[in-house]
Parts: sequence; C-alpha cells; structure tokens
Amino acid sequence: MPAIVNEEECSGCGTCVDECPSEAITLNDDKGIAVVDQDECVECGACEEACPNDAIKVEE
Repeated sequence: MPAIVNEEECSGCGTCVDECPSEAITLNDDKGIAVVDQDECVECGACEEACPNDAIKVEE
C-alpha cells in the first residue's frame, strides 16, 4: 500500500519530498503538508525513514 500522511503530524518540512526517489510527494500549497501521489508511490519507505515527525507510514 502506498505511503499515507498523517496530516496532524506533518509539519511541512519537505524532507520526504527530497528523499522520494519516484518524486511522488509534493507539499500542498493550501495546507503546507505532504501529499502522496498514490499512483507514483513505489512503496520504498524512504519517506517514512526520513520524516522527523513520524508523519508518514507505508502500510504493508
């Protein structure tokens, strides 16, 4: 299952955007939080590892 962002925990730091090898994550302009393109996510877990707030999970 692709990565899921916990909007309450996401600080909008952009670390996940920088670490995503498939460029599947962007920051939402309105809320300033990470958004995952479910079709582009390769479920590698790089974003989950990189997130300093533990706001992203890749479900198995």
